[in-house]
Amino acid sequence: MFRYLPLIVKNCWRNRRRTSLTIASIGVSMCLLGVLIAVYHALYLSDATPNQALRVVTRNRISLTVPIPLFYRDRIRQVPGVQEVMSSQWFNGVYKDARDPKNFFARFGVDPPEKLFTIFGELKIPEDQKQAFIRDRTGTVIGRDLASKFNFHIGDRITIIGDIYPGNLELTVRGIFDSPRQSEVLYFNWAYVREGLPESRKGEVGTFDILCDSAGVVPHVANTIDDEFHNSPVQTRTETEQAFMLSFVGMLGNVKLFLVSICAAVMFTILLVSGNTMAMSVRERVREVGVLKTLGFTGGNILFIILGEACAISIAGGTLGFLLSTLMTGGVQKSPAGMFLPPIRRFDPAVASVCILVALGIGLLSAFIPAWNASRTNIVEALRSTD
Repeated sequence: MFRYLPLIVKNCWRNRRRTSLTIASIGVSMCLLGVLIAVYHALYLSDATPNQALRVVTRNRISLTVPIPLFYRDRIRQVPGVQEVMSSQWFNGVYKDARDPKNFFARFGVDPPEKLFTIFGELKIPEDQKQAFIRDRTGTVIGRDLASKFNFHIGDRITIIGDIYPGNLELTVRGIFDSPRQSEVLYFNWAYVREGLPESRKGEVGTFDILCDSAGVVPHVANTIDDEFHNSPVQTRTETEQAFMLSFVGMLGNVKLFLVSICAAVMFTILLVSGNTMAMSVRERVREVGVLKTLGFTGGNILFIILGEACAISIAGGTLGFLLSTLMTGGVQKSPAGMFLPPIRRFDPAVASVCILVALGIGLLSAFIPAWNASRTNIVEALRSTD
């Protein structure tokens, strides 16, 4: 069968414009599919990093938007297996102009600030910058990506106009940290905001970030914390950091079904495009099929040649699509939403395999019926064809 490969390659380029457009169509579709598969894999199939595996997050059982009492922190610290606890609060606010989405980035108040780089051990910052942040009540530390985006430097002033919380934040950049993941994020001392809050809100926070002694005690710690406050007026929900990050995504709805539905729609659409292309290609070559059979080609040979052409075109489109998806995936990871996503590998062999296999399947399915009909056409009918 492999002796027919030169003929297959030559037939693929007999109509260069149509072949090029077909490869481009499959490539664009596979690019979208590759990005969706990469996001799905990162969200639902990837393992937690070693640092993430040690962390859990406690929030209000009702909703992430409902606060929990600050005094819970001391009780959580007493739970066996808990190494450190830090409260965290989303500030929101407006930087410059809220109408420009480029001005959006995450703003978290943490308390106590000295625990930030203990709990998030993967964040790397010079010791002098870390100490300057801890000592300055109005200081802030920002991610390297955020610093690059807005050209922030040590000592710069950043003003965040309050919306959820009253007053404006007048912060001074005391440190810039490096992170293995997207880092368009700003951390500041939550005590700075708490001072100006009404008494009824001073004792409330959004979440507690908890560092455990080992990954093995994480399930026990999570269950113990929730049991501790089970009969309290404000009950808690404690989950792994990875599950907590997914809860942000879950606010959009059933994201898993959404991703699967789009993937199915993309595959069905490109299947129709590829099927139409192969049907036209085979219809134009009915007499050629008759000539090949006259020369001794069997129906199986004809079937193999046509299917081979379809598969070659589809695989070329799938490869192009995967390469394009690596660029798109990098853009997704660096977008503002990237901080709520697990790390996404730009070049993932699993995603590449899926793209190529889906493209191969589309090629086989789209060409099978035309190829089967062509292989069963008798010589007389094929030579009489005027198409």
